[in-house]
Parts: sequence; C-alpha cells; structure tokens
Amino acid sequence: MPDWRQIIEQHGPMVWRTIGRLLRHEADTADCFQCTFVSAVELSRLELILNWAALLKRLATVRAIECLRQRGRAAARLRTLPESGQADERAVEPIEAAAAGELAGRLRQALAELDERPAQVFCLACLEGFSYQEIAEQLGVTVNHVGVLLNRAKASLRQRLQAFGPAPANDQFSTEEKR
Repeated sequence: MPDWRQIIEQHGPMVWRTIGRLLRHEADTADCFQCTFVSAVELSRLELILNWAALLKRLATVRAIECLRQRGRAAARLRTLPESGQADERAVEPIEAAAAGELAGRLRQALAELDERPAQVFCLACLEGFSYQEIAEQLGVTVNHVGVLLNRAKASLRQRLQAFGPAPANDQFSTEEKR
C-alpha cells in the first residue's frame, strides 16, 4: 500500500506547479490538485505504480486541461468577457506586458479547444519539457505518433492564434524537436 503522505510531500509541489501553470487560478488549481490525487488513489488500487512522478504529472495535465474546457463552456454559457492573462514580468514595456498576458490567455483557451491527446502531448512536450520518448512511454504510443500529435497540436494552435496577430520572429512553435 502506498505511503500517501510521502507521495504528496515528494510530488505535491510539482503537481501544484503543473496545474497552476496552466490554470493561473488558485481555487481551480486547488480543486484540480485534489482531483489529481483522487485519480492516483483510484489507479493505485487497480495496478502497481512504478513511476509516481510521471503518473502524477500526466494526471495533473489532464485534469488542468479538463478544467480549462469547463471554463470555456461556462464562459460561453454566461457570455462574459474572457479572463485576461497575467502580465509577463519580463516584458519591458507595458504594452508588451499586456500583449503577452493576452496571448497567454488565448493560448490557454486554444489548448482547451484542442482534442485531448494533442493537447496532452503539447503540454508535456512544450510546457513540461518531456522528450518524445518520455511522452510515448506515458501515453502508451510510439515515438513517431508523439511527433504526429505534437505537429497536429502546433498546427491547430497556430491556426487558432493567427487571429491574434502575426507570429513573433522567434516562433516558439518551430520544429525544435526532442527525440
């Protein structure tokens, strides 16, 4: 039987950062944090978990994306203005900071609109820094399929974010692949 106190102490901060990076909302982050560990308990009852860090990071990413999707559906029902993103502290000018915050919010919204697998692959590769091999092991697919899913996610995000304006000269979605 797993020692949950030790697992939460060891991996809790990483789970919190993973969720918080996507949601940027403390109450939603706390809810997803709890859901992540509830899912982990349920999975541990069914099978032996060999890599807690990888499992928890994957569950956290899935739960955060689900929360983003729920936010999008709720916003559409209420017809409210979209939530503005946080300003980028690294930006020199206030206009750049505002644009970066708005772009971050639109990226979160676009991620929520992606299909589940491409969104997971994008988050694991581009936000969490996993290699193609690590993602393939996590999702139970081939390394080539990870590349296909990542390219689909990037193409879809590019298309969804084009309405925001021209892509920056240093395109973050270029093919800097980790094989």
